[in-house]
Amino acid sequence: MFNKSLTKVALRYRALFLDVRRDEVDMTSAITAPVAAFVRRLAENGFGVSEQLLHALNAVTADELAHITACVNEVMGVDLNWAPLVKGWQVPTGETLADHLVTLLANIFGEEAGFRGETLPCGHLIPEGTFALERYNGCPFCGTPFVTAHYTYKGQGSKLKELRLFVIDDLQQVFRSLLTSPVPLDESQKDSLSLLAGQFDVPQDVEVPMRETAMIVVRELVRRGKSGEAARWMRTPTDILRYLWYEKTGKVQIIEPKTLIAHAARVNRHMWQPADRSVDVAAEKKMELRLKYDRSQCRTVARWMNGLQMTALQAVENMNPKRGMWVRMIHALRLGEYSQKEGFDFLAKVLDLFYKQEYTTWQGRVDKARLANDPDMMLRLLKERPGLFARCLFATMLRLGSERVLKAFDEVADNVPARLLLSLSNAAETYFDPKSTRIAKPITGIPKVIPANKLLTLYSEEERKAMVKGVENIFGESMSRRFAAAKTASTTIYIDPALYQIPIGVGDRSSTIQDTSCALMGTRFAVEGDAVRLFLQWGKGLPAQHLDMDLSCRVYFHNKAEDCAYYHLTCTGAKHSGDIQHIPDMVGTAEYIELSLPELEQAKAEMVAFVCNAYSNGALSPNLVVGWMSSEYPMKVSNKDGVAYDPSCVQHMVRISESNLSKGLIFGILEVQKREIVWLEMPFTGQTQRDMSHDGMMAVLRRLEEKMTIGQLLEAKASAQQLTIIDDKDEADERYTYEWALNPAEVSALLNI
Repeated sequence: MFNKSLTKVALRYRALFLDVRRDEVDMTSAITAPVAAFVRRLAENGFGVSEQLLHALNAVTADELAHITACVNEVMGVDLNWAPLVKGWQVPTGETLADHLVTLLANIFGEEAGFRGETLPCGHLIPEGTFALERYNGCPFCGTPFVTAHYTYKGQGSKLKELRLFVIDDLQQVFRSLLTSPVPLDESQKDSLSLLAGQFDVPQDVEVPMRETAMIVVRELVRRGKSGEAARWMRTPTDILRYLWYEKTGKVQIIEPKTLIAHAARVNRHMWQPADRSVDVAAEKKMELRLKYDRSQCRTVARWMNGLQMTALQAVENMNPKRGMWVRMIHALRLGEYSQKEGFDFLAKVLDLFYKQEYTTWQGRVDKARLANDPDMMLRLLKERPGLFARCLFATMLRLGSERVLKAFDEVADNVPARLLLSLSNAAETYFDPKSTRIAKPITGIPKVIPANKLLTLYSEEERKAMVKGVENIFGESMSRRFAAAKTASTTIYIDPALYQIPIGVGDRSSTIQDTSCALMGTRFAVEGDAVRLFLQWGKGLPAQHLDMDLSCRVYFHNKAEDCAYYHLTCTGAKHSGDIQHIPDMVGTAEYIELSLPELEQAKAEMVAFVCNAYSNGALSPNLVVGWMSSEYPMKVSNKDGVAYDPSCVQHMVRISESNLSKGLIFGILEVQKREIVWLEMPFTGQTQRDMSHDGMMAVLRRLEEKMTIGQLLEAKASAQQLTIIDDKDEADERYTYEWALNPAEVSALLNI
């Protein structure tokens, strides 16, 4: 039977889900006519099928094939409106700023002032001698489209992405790998987990190491009326607070109300003062975050709190960092009332301690030791909590001296999650270089450029390099011990060469959803021809309204930069399809930019940044799709309505999730001389690409380049476990292919040691 949720998840792993048994697939079966037609439809969308999948499709009914085709078309956006503002936009319209100024005057003073021209359906008068209206699908002045197109080009792509067969066991394995991931899930993984949690029960033998992941499971259980079963995931008061705030805000991180309110105000500021809604939106957000729970919800939380397997002192210490939020929650959930009921004795003790504040916290003791200049006590306390020790390791090294701090940290390094050790190793070189630009990603997801630690100036260059080497040595030695302790019967290992180009995705959680792949941040895509075509589609399912999203790019040369955007439709090597400011009813609209590699190379361009922005108030529109196309063969542009989208040419695309808080997004970097595109995701706050930080972008690129790759980590595993690396995939005992790396949770499992 066709299952849309399972089909969507399988597509993210370059597979098709079929309700069949893998061992019953007849590899000698003749291909039926419906299957042949189905394969042709897949090819039009840029997909091929493996031999096993091809034969498995013979066991599927024609109706099911039709459902799968519709699902693939939906994911690839085939049925959306892909008509831009300009017809045949590869030939510039020649519009100028003067055209806009004359049109503005004509609409202010009208025909009475002598202006003659054509009045468009939007009501604007376009004077004679300004815009060439025969070139536009809508109003060139206000960006309102009048034409929609429900077709796309098909089959122009020069490469097909092979789909594998997924059966129910494969998806259950994906479900298990997501649950057990030792690193936080990105937005695509969280969405996949939510879809799978609605189809499968959580295995009883599965431990979920990440509390954020557990919250997704808890929400699904509560929605099914199984709040009692969800109690097994509620181990601390912070877990309970995380779940409550996840239900309220849709974010699995605990973002305090003041932060959400300030961010809402920031993304609703507008450069044109009459359009600025920052004050009103902040007030609306404050009202939205008001807490209100019914009796059933209050009773559930009271039982969770009362059933915690910890002492009351441990519970209140856990609550203390978010004390202000807990005061509001306790009142809204009527926990004081429930604490007086029979059987809620533990809850009563917790609230009594919480309000009397007759307790000390671990962090308070650490701060006291630091202020008292007592390094021995400080290091003794830090060793009690290795994970927190790791998070403040660099600053502590500068404050207390690297030798004694690294010696203390090495004693507990094997108790630190491997993902934290890897993050430290990746970040050490940049942190201890006072000239490097550092990037911090706050909880709202907007990266910030932060200055170097001022204590770095106390140390010489040789001492700083020794600090970096010390951190890297601890990581390498600890990982070797962990891999060696993980016994294996294997003697040989195959490592796909492509894995040496893909950084391990730790510390770079994506806030967008990938519906056709699971590429890790930093993945490089080779440009297949002489053109790269960026696309932006937004507004699906929304009524006609002013909703201005912008696609743009910035071309960097040795000593200058040029923009291709709504205010500058052509620049060296780039052409824009026109600025749309209003969306048509329900079907959305599109913008494109075409980059010419020969022109960029001839002009000695170094790189091109791909950018999208919300010019309108608020963040990027939910379900906005952005990406790029590339093909060895020339890609068409319609002279009739400007449609230029072909799903078979799509190299990478992402979808903005509803929980995304960013106003702008850098989604790729074209390195011109290498003819490679680096996928990255760098959110920023600003109405145009001029608000993005070049230093921040370069810092992100540098950090990705400095990260350990999947191939390097597998080499370390092979060395520690004395495995021989061989080139023959079929002969190897352990096989690590590019297809395996499409599941980031499986890659992250290498760190679950």
